[in-house]
Amino acid sequence: MRFRPWPKPEPYRDTSRKRAAFKRKQRLEREALPLFADMIAAGQHSVDEEMARRHIWWDEREREQRALRAARWHAARARLFALPDDLRCTVRELWRGCPYPADPTYLLDLLHQIAVGRVDPQRPPWVFHGKLTARTTPDPSSFDDAFRQIGQRKIGGGPKTTPAVEFLFCGNLGSGILFLRTRVRLNDPPESYYTPSSHRLRDSHVSRAGHWIDLEVRGDCSDAELDLIRRLAQEADARPVVVRRVATLTTTGEEVDA
Repeated sequence: MRFRPWPKPEPYRDTSRKRAAFKRKQRLEREALPLFADMIAAGQHSVDEEMARRHIWWDEREREQRALRAARWHAARARLFALPDDLRCTVRELWRGCPYPADPTYLLDLLHQIAVGRVDPQRPPWVFHGKLTARTTPDPSSFDDAFRQIGQRKIGGGPKTTPAVEFLFCGNLGSGILFLRTRVRLNDPPESYYTPSSHRLRDSHVSRAGHWIDLEVRGDCSDAELDLIRRLAQEADARPVVVRRVATLTTTGEEVDA
């Protein structure tokens, strides 16, 4: 049975801050009714008397709290063992894994919720029972239908050139999630060229004759899906598109050629 032990009892700690707080409380009581300040002061006791009273009250309070907690544990266990054997085993398993604090009050509340039908022991509300299905587009009609842009950055550039924009897309054609990175490259690398920051795979109109699209595919991708990506990307842009697989990261952090 999951439970949280009660802290070990400790004697009341008499500190200077507690004494100062008690004196401040008495002063505020007198200042609240200045016409009756002397009468109020006559009815107030000293700090030493207050600390002695708190020492006695602290021990009594500890005993009361421990007795109340023990009584609640006894009541919770009695209600638990009054259940049928199968249901009792199920509830004990729920109590071991539920997000509630290990307190008898929460166990009593759980038993009450089960008794009135608000909590189904077979389908507790803190456990997700829905079926997870990946969002896939097995037969997309266009590149935009299959992949969506999730990022971009500027690369390259210099004194006479404008940096090109590299785009990152993601999608799932059925075999798993894929990440695509597109980059405009020159047919003649030494050539200086300008690419606007608004470049997209589908709507760039700058010097199409002298550039080609380098499209990298990262993830589990079959040959048929790779051909589909090549066809969709080529339909989205008039420039030549070269699609290639790149190394993927494994669970151990190592790169493996796709």
